[in-house]
Amino acid sequence: MNWQDECYLLTKRKFRENANIINVFTNNHGKMSGIVYGGNSRKVKNYLQISNKIIVEYISKSENKAGYFKTELIHPNAPRYFSDKKRTSALLSMTSLLNSLLPEAQPYKEIYKSLQVLINNLIENEWVYLYLFWELDLIKQLGFDQNLKQFLNNNNEKIITAKIDNINYKIPNFLIENKVPLSLNNEQIKSGFIFTRTVMINKFFLPNNLIFPKSRIILENYFND
Repeated sequence: MNWQDECYLLTKRKFRENANIINVFTNNHGKMSGIVYGGNSRKVKNYLQISNKIIVEYISKSENKAGYFKTELIHPNAPRYFSDKKRTSALLSMTSLLNSLLPEAQPYKEIYKSLQVLINNLIENEWVYLYLFWELDLIKQLGFDQNLKQFLNNNNEKIITAKIDNINYKIPNFLIENKVPLSLNNEQIKSGFIFTRTVMINKFFLPNNLIFPKSRIILENYFND
């Protein structure tokens, strides 16, 4: 089975002396894993960084055997934010969530598209709001639509309490309105992170006995002050 596709690098780990096993999120084939021989060479190691956009050629002699990737760099996303801890944490959080939640070899075109848009817009001042909208959309694309529009209110409340599936959540109004506020507000951002985290844990991580990614917790902690 051979194919070629563009993708984002989700994880990598060392395999033998000069190889890596990587997980990638591809446009047409979903999440896939394979071996990169020579992955620890200087040339490949420089671009085989989490969140970088690469092109892979997947080669496998049998569906029952692990395949391997030939890789080339398309766009280096990770190095762009090496000096920005918050944005770097956002990239690591995105990739960790996708690696935890996406099933193997199932295309998710809309999630791929939204990831691409978010990474391209991470340079914007309101990136953290865009990130939270992305998490909300990820939850929806994975099968749980919270239907937040039902909680629209005219009382100008910044944060409301609403019951979803018999659980009370505090939800920032900007998520309900699906609109970026005019100014940054740490209280609303914090409540947004708590809301999406709690929904993901209740709907996906606890039922499937999955560990919530540490990188996502680190990102949230930047906005706890």
